Amino acid sequence: MSTNLHPMLNVAIKAARAAGAIINRAALDVESVRVAQKQVNDFVTEVDKAAEQAIIETLLGAYPGHGILAEESGNEFGAKNSDYVWIIDPLDGTTNFIHGFPVYCVSIALSFKGKVEHAVVYDPSRNDLFTATRGRGAYLNDRRIRVSKRIQLKDSLISTGFPFRRGDNFKQYMNMLGDVMQETAGVRRPGAAALDLAYVAAGFADGFFESGLQIWDVAAGSLLVTEAGGLVGNFTGEADFLEQKECLAGNPRIYGALVGIVGKYSKFASAGEKAGVRQALSDSGEAAPVADAETAESEQQPEA
Repeated sequence: MSTNLHPMLNVAIKAARAAGAIINRAALDVESVRVAQKQVNDFVTEVDKAAEQAIIETLLGAYPGHGILAEESGNEFGAKNSDYVWIIDPLDGTTNFIHGFPVYCVSIALSFKGKVEHAVVYDPSRNDLFTATRGRGAYLNDRRIRVSKRIQLKDSLISTGFPFRRGDNFKQYMNMLGDVMQETAGVRRPGAAALDLAYVAAGFADGFFESGLQIWDVAAGSLLVTEAGGLVGNFTGEADFLEQKECLAGNPRIYGALVGIVGKYSKFASAGEKAGVRQALSDSGEAAPVADAETAESEQQPEA
């Protein structure tokens, strides 16, 4: 990588590649990987844990005074009160990985006082490295990337993530998905949110929406999107979304159009909008509650 990169980003790249090497070795014989189930349809493997350990050791070896927030170990490691916090998903797309479906990645972000400053999303199966530093742009393998230039939803390809756990509001999601599908050229569900966001940043997809995501699923990808000229927020378009378990991203025109479609399904939607969704579900014979801010918090789950 270029010597012009920020030293902290270089350390993150080193950590991501170390994790990627572990993942690639395991992928050669994925059927022998030990798998545990954290909850229904939520898996963790020995590879997740080994990759996370390699990342943490690399980061803290360089910056022992920094904090850590990781998917598998939480804030068990690192300094507890540092302004610098590394946000880590060692293997985003675990369900894909254990089936040998090659769509998964390593996601590492560094936040300073709650704001993401550096980001790495690494796809080890393709050796694709997405990087960003606040104010310096987003890159794929040393090439500057930008969000797409499409301006109409009917021409756009949108990615999403399906609900897959008990307690998820499947019927409401299907209505939201149906609304998006009718207005776009296509919808895809790759299965790794960090990579979905990286693909929006690179212009491979024009937009993305998903609920139930944790901060480690979206922290790195969100900086990639904004540094590539896109927008990211919750379903109503509010930019303070990292811990709200709703993520919407896209180029500016497509983002605005998607807010107009999915905003009414947000847990932050107005009472009138929620009532309208409830009525639509009832009229279709699919009566299901529209989660408010309190119930949604308990229902939404992280991406596998």
